[in-house]
Amino acid sequence: MSVLLLRLAAPMQSWGSSSRFARRGTEVAPTKSGVIGLLAAAKGVRRTEPLTDLLGLEFGVRLDQPGQILRDFQTARSLDGRDTAPLTYRFYLSDAVFVVGVAGERDLLRGLDEALRRPRFPLYLGRRSCPPAGPISLGVHEGSLDGALDACPWQAANWHRRAAAPTVRLEIIRDAREGEPVTETVHDEPLSFDPAHRQHGWRSVLRRHVDLANDLADRSRIAEHDPMTLLGG
Repeated sequence: MSVLLLRLAAPMQSWGSSSRFARRGTEVAPTKSGVIGLLAAAKGVRRTEPLTDLLGLEFGVRLDQPGQILRDFQTARSLDGRDTAPLTYRFYLSDAVFVVGVAGERDLLRGLDEALRRPRFPLYLGRRSCPPAGPISLGVHEGSLDGALDACPWQAANWHRRAAAPTVRLEIIRDAREGEPVTETVHDEPLSFDPAHRQHGWRSVLRRHVDLANDLADRSRIAEHDPMTLLGG
């Protein structure tokens, strides 16, 4: 099996899976639907075209830099000023960085890697107002999805890494396999992006953690703590 790794970083991202009406939320990590949509855009697949080649990909994401949730609101009025649209709220992830892995056949992933480097349609991280900061693809790697996500070096920003400990624990969220314990089910399995009949299914996910070394940790800030010093010992 081969794995295509992606680095998703931007000033703002938004990965909604249950947005409705005037409230457009975001998940804390990229959704499978959003990433498949990004890959389809890179290949030049239109919304009305089938996603046959992409539906069988195994998906996982590592939260390298969770970021912070921001809330924005928007208003709209008609040109003559007589009619006012309802106030709408939109939520974003600020300064977040994720490593995403999709596993499948080598030839398919190499084609996706090439498409990400020369995309047919513009790429964005969840919404059109969220373009990526820098290249997305980290290349195609041989082995399992778990192995690729565990082995990839920490992709957080340098300022974030300098403030962290020498060893960091990162969360991984991936598709649960048959027989594995299921952490939860989420409604973001893409079936069709056709605006006339957009469809998503449920998928089971597993959450786990991996410990990675942080070579940029500021060790001068880490001092041995001796509680007896408060007693003059």
